[in-house]
Amino acid sequence: MLSIAICDDNQAARLSLRSALERLLETRREQARMLEFSSGEGLWSWLARHQGEVDLVFLDMEMGQLDGIETARRLRRDSAEIQLVFVTGFSHRVFDGYAVGALGYLLKPPKEAQLEDILDRCTAALRRETGAVFLCRSGEITYRIPRNRILYFASDRRQVTCVTTQRSYTFYGKLDQVAREVGPDFVRIHQRYLVRAGAVERVSGSEVMLGDVTLPISRSCQKEAMLALTRAALEG
Repeated sequence: MLSIAICDDNQAARLSLRSALERLLETRREQARMLEFSSGEGLWSWLARHQGEVDLVFLDMEMGQLDGIETARRLRRDSAEIQLVFVTGFSHRVFDGYAVGALGYLLKPPKEAQLEDILDRCTAALRRETGAVFLCRSGEITYRIPRNRILYFASDRRQVTCVTTQRSYTFYGKLDQVAREVGPDFVRIHQRYLVRAGAVERVSGSEVMLGDVTLPISRSCQKEAMLALTRAALEG
């Protein structure tokens, strides 16, 4: 299910775009989670606390203090994966945002065919990145977490926590299943811990260091873990 954010300081424009998207999604028999923001500051602040929760953002170019272009630059600094679409009332502005790698540019009010094209290309982009992200679901939200930002997974009974360089995500699951999904780039060092080999900075005795975090290597995992971590270090 797509998660879509609409950012426009004009309430009527937000409602119009949302209604058009909902009609199109209903025709396509697709579901989406829709979020609305009235300012670039509000969107950027919210996404900073909820990274990985939005797939596609429709950004109005002409907003208040933080316009669409500057908002996009800030979003891009935090996430290379998020899909951005600029919406503008002025045709000369569609050339302003190429530097942030926008998925498209729409003139207000956008036509159904244009929105359908955007949804098609967004879906295609998300499929292409499947191997580069880890997907997990918590409640109604599906998170797409870049694998190169993951430090480790920690298991606690029926819950798994994915710890990244920026935040943590907790979901119901089993560490064995996670290990099968993420593949050989991640190493089981303990019944409770699965680490990304490339994130390990140092191995000392029966511990691994990942930045400020130290995790134990259990006796049962030590031989295979040391071999896998050594191999990863040599190949890296």
